[in-house]
Amino acid sequence: VCALAVDVALFLSLTAAGTLPVWASAISYSVGIVVHWLLSSRKVFNDRVAERGAVRYRQKALFLVSAIIGLAVTAAIVGIADQLGIDVRLAKLVAIFTSFQLTYFLRNRAVFQL
Repeated sequence: VCALAVDVALFLSLTAAGTLPVWASAISYSVGIVVHWLLSSRKVFNDRVAERGAVRYRQKALFLVSAIIGLAVTAAIVGIADQLGIDVRLAKLVAIFTSFQLTYFLRNRAVFQL
């Protein structure tokens, strides 16, 4: 919820300031993902975070891959919606739901399953 709040607040702020929606979604998602890593590795999956070493680096790399996938999905949904003249705020909601489901699945099954 905290990462989502950061993501949405930044997205709305950037679009209100005139940033292209696809860039606003990419920037806000990226900032939100940093917050998400900090929280998910300490609160959500804290019992499955690897100890220091190679496994921990692998886990961080897989988390980054899942984040990039989520970023691509988010930017694509918002970018396509903008091109079609669909309200980008609605598109961002769809992107949030879609990317959340996908990245949670990836993180639960691959990232924090080490």
